[in-house]
Amino acid sequence: METPVQEPDATRREALRRLLDDPSPAVRGALLKCFAGMGAAAGPFLREVASGSDRLLAGHATRFLEELKFTDPAEEFRTFIRSLNYELESGALLMARTVSPRLDVGWCCATLDSAAARCRELISEPSTRREKCRVINRVLFHELGFRGDLEHFTDPRNSLIDQVLARRKGIPVSLCTVYLLVAGRLGIDLEPVALPGYFMVGSWGQGPTFFIDPFESGLFRGKEEVLALLRARQAAPQAGDLVPSPVREVLCRSCRNLVSHFLEDGDGARAQLFAGFVEQFEAAYARNTP
Repeated sequence: METPVQEPDATRREALRRLLDDPSPAVRGALLKCFAGMGAAAGPFLREVASGSDRLLAGHATRFLEELKFTDPAEEFRTFIRSLNYELESGALLMARTVSPRLDVGWCCATLDSAAARCRELISEPSTRREKCRVINRVLFHELGFRGDLEHFTDPRNSLIDQVLARRKGIPVSLCTVYLLVAGRLGIDLEPVALPGYFMVGSWGQGPTFFIDPFESGLFRGKEEVLALLRARQAAPQAGDLVPSPVREVLCRSCRNLVSHFLEDGDGARAQLFAGFVEQFEAAYARNTP
């Protein structure tokens, strides 16, 4: 097998992809030699497969990355932050890999796919966006049992997408992330809403604006109800708080939470790691804000 010295073209990428799950030790050895010969150019290809929806191929690509020492989850997340190309699912998975380098990306994607597929079975068209969200609520919070973790709110696992999917519990921002990722698979246009000390999902542009509280099993709230909730939580909300938030804020808020939660858990090293991520989000934003 040739050992190319530059990133493979589309034809070679597809050929390499088809060989990734070949059980033959000879083929695996040839692939390892090929990727090693490609040097740094192999990393983007393998990381793309490792973050794809094919669970089997993702596992093989991850093992090649580890064996070739091409993977540094913390640096990959830093690169993502610096890129300013913020996509929620990729960001959540990259963030979680900084804690669990062997995270099964394929399983996470398949779990979200499965939840969306179940919702699709139950949605009758034509349906309003609110009616479709009621179906998501039924699937996530009643059939699958996702819930807010009131008992151990500051457990760091509540902020990491793989752990939230496995344990089916989390905090407001992580449950909103799951909700948005399932809704996105269904083509439902919802937005994250970063409130003072809280997080919700909002709907604009199709019928009256409404908000969804995944931490409260998908409870629907109107604008005044959200403001009243924040006042009850000793916040001083303003109408301007009830606007869509960028993906950057979802991920940065998650990192801020993990700083305090790891400190409370006695893990100073990881708290420091996530404090660095927060600083990088803020620096990247400052550099690119007029």
